[in-house]
Amino acid sequence: MGDPVPQNASTLAYKRVLLKVSGEALMGEGSYGIEQSVVARIADEIAEAKGLGAEICIVVGGGNIFRGVSQAASGMERASADYMGMLATVMNALALQNALEGIGMFTRIMSAIEMTAICEPYIRRRAVRHMEKGRIVIFAAGTGNPYFTTDTAAALRAAEMDCDALFKGTQVDGVYDDDPKRNPNAKRFETLTHRDVMVRDLKVMDQAAIALTRENAIPIIVFSIKERGGVVGALTGTGPHTTIVGE
Repeated sequence: MGDPVPQNASTLAYKRVLLKVSGEALMGEGSYGIEQSVVARIADEIAEAKGLGAEICIVVGGGNIFRGVSQAASGMERASADYMGMLATVMNALALQNALEGIGMFTRIMSAIEMTAICEPYIRRRAVRHMEKGRIVIFAAGTGNPYFTTDTAAALRAAEMDCDALFKGTQVDGVYDDDPKRNPNAKRFETLTHRDVMVRDLKVMDQAAIALTRENAIPIIVFSIKERGGVVGALTGTGPHTTIVGE
C-alpha cells in the first residue's frame, strides 16, 4: 500500500520535486556525524510538504561522514575514496528513512550500488511506481560511479523521475553575489538562468549538474534547509529562495 496523496495541491508551485539534502545539513552544528534532532526536523518538514500534496524524492549527500575529494587529496586513490563517500550516503539515507517512517511516512531507499539486505537497487521504472503510489523515494549512493558528485546524481534523478523542479537545500536562503556570512551587504538573487550560474561560476551545484538541469529544462530552487519552514516555503513559493530557470 502507498501513502495516499492529498488532493489539496493547488497551493504548490511544483507538484513533483527532487529534494537534495547535503550531508552537512544532517550534522547540525557539529563538525561531523548525524545530529538526530536535525534529521527529525528535516523529516517533519518533508512530511509537511507531502501533506500538501507534493510528490517527493530525495538525494542525500555524504559529506558529514566522509568526503572523497579531501581524502583523495591526502593520498587516497580518488575512485576508492568516492566509493567510500557513496557508502556514507547510504548511512544518511537510512537515518532519514528511520526519521520519516517514525512519523508515519511510507518510504523506499533505492541505491545505485546494490546492497539488497538493506535497500532496493535503483531501477527507474520501479522508482517511478513508488512515487505514483505516494511513497517518498530516497536515492542513495550517488550515480554509482566515481568522479560524479551527489549534485550530479540529484540532477540525473530529477530528470529520470520527470520532476517539476530540483530543490537544493543549503545553509543560506538562496544564491548571493557574495558570501553572506562574510559580507552583510551581499544581495540575494531572486532569479538566475542556468547560463548565468555557469558563466559566473556561481558555486550552486557543480557544472555537470547545472548542464543536466539546463538540458532538461528543470528549474533549481535554492533555499535554506537550516531554517524551519524552508522546504514548505520553497515549495509554495512563499519563503525566501532563488529560482534558477532556463533562458
